[in-house]
Amino acid sequence: MDFYDVVNKRRTIRDFENVPIDDETISRIIDAGMKAPTNDHMRDWHFIVIKDKRVVYRLIEKIPMKVSNEEVNAILRDWNLNDICQQNAYKNAIPKQYQMLAEASCVIIPLFKQKTDILHPDNLSHFNGLASIWCCIENMFLAITAEGYSSALRIPLGDEENWARTVLNYPKEYLMPCFIAVGKPAENLVEIKQKEYSLNDVIHNDVW
Repeated sequence: MDFYDVVNKRRTIRDFENVPIDDETISRIIDAGMKAPTNDHMRDWHFIVIKDKRVVYRLIEKIPMKVSNEEVNAILRDWNLNDICQQNAYKNAIPKQYQMLAEASCVIIPLFKQKTDILHPDNLSHFNGLASIWCCIENMFLAITAEGYSSALRIPLGDEENWARTVLNYPKEYLMPCFIAVGKPAENLVEIKQKEYSLNDVIHNDVW
């Protein structure tokens, strides 16, 4: 698949078919992630690949299984989300956070070593480790698309990361930026309309 075809085809998908994914495909996806730029040139990243549904179900215990329309609307009001396109995207996403991980062919947990207090940084360079792992994750998303699969992510909320560390037993010096769900898109999938943009509005030549 052409690179730009992959970029244009990549979408966050939260409805998956019940089909397996083989280890060789997962290895290629993670290897693509490892090719991303890294701030300290060490690529001190690790990945926990979970196919065992018993582990997945325990891992996502802290995520609400169901979210009512009333709760979703309250979240939208609390976040001051007034754009219709944005609201529709969140209305689709919020109720599926548990489902997408439970139904995925596998869940991948990327881990990176954080040497400073990321919640109380002294300067922007303290975010370098976090920025690098997100470059890695984006490479993985593109590789997942190139392999004919789709993905979705969840950034841990509340106590979810501490719980993940308890379930998965990874070292305390590593942080988990997100859960990644990987699977084949459902056949009856309805794509959510994305916010449209004009390149002329976002490209500024020489100065703003």
